[in-house]
Amino acid sequence: MKLIKTVAELQSTVKKVKKAGKTIGLVPTMGALHEGHASLIRAAHAENDFVVVSDFVNPTQFSPNEDLDAYPRTLAKDCEVAEAMGADVVFAPSPQEMYPNPDMTWVEVTGNITKVLCGKSRPIHFRGVATVVSKLFHLAQPDRAYFGQKDAQQAEVLKRMVQDLFFPLEIRVMPIIREADGLAKSSRNVYLSAKERAAALILSKALQTASLAFAKGEKNSKKLVKMVSDMIQSEPLSEIDYVEIYRQNGLTEAEEIITTPHLLAVAVRFGNTRLIDNVILGAKE
Repeated sequence: MKLIKTVAELQSTVKKVKKAGKTIGLVPTMGALHEGHASLIRAAHAENDFVVVSDFVNPTQFSPNEDLDAYPRTLAKDCEVAEAMGADVVFAPSPQEMYPNPDMTWVEVTGNITKVLCGKSRPIHFRGVATVVSKLFHLAQPDRAYFGQKDAQQAEVLKRMVQDLFFPLEIRVMPIIREADGLAKSSRNVYLSAKERAAALILSKALQTASLAFAKGEKNSKKLVKMVSDMIQSEPLSEIDYVEIYRQNGLTEAEEIITTPHLLAVAVRFGNTRLIDNVILGAKE
């Protein structure tokens, strides 16, 4: 496996891979790799001839009051994980390498898809995500790009971007990977104290309760949202940012009685740590 830090070297490598007629899988990450990322790299390795993992804490998706400086950076360990899972290249550029000019060229997906859920409290977030991912798509020229279902809104936003900008690639969204006790794997879990970590289990429990209720016939979207909200609020250490439901495709307004796949998503603070989780109701098997 090769560690690449410059745009020019990645472009040269990709050119050779493409010339050899090989398929490329891209796994965009911000580093601090955990089992969730590992599952994406494994999938990319299984479905493509050559795998590029980006390891870049993207400054443009953080607001001034967010955790950019504190975000964990573990490049040496990340390279070990990526290599073990079958990556051929880890691309770890500097911010200056990815954003060479002080006046930015932005890629922005507009409309409610970026205004709901995390877009409400993080208004510049998805502009930063779309911009950096479009750069990575141009650089790596992947046939397939891999994202986790935990970041469900991000996945829907990037599907829209790929559709609108005619990127010749497939977005692969892979299942959420959880700890044994149900907590969704996240690079931010390291911020949690022991008490907060225990309290955060209410997220997966509440979503699982709603999923079971849905399976047993509760199709009223407002009742399902209330069910999850009430459960999370029963945990004293929780501070809800949102508990909301939307049609999965395009994140448009939920049906009152659910007949198509819907995303039930939560964002909740425990102390200073904001965690997200979700479940797809009515997902096609």
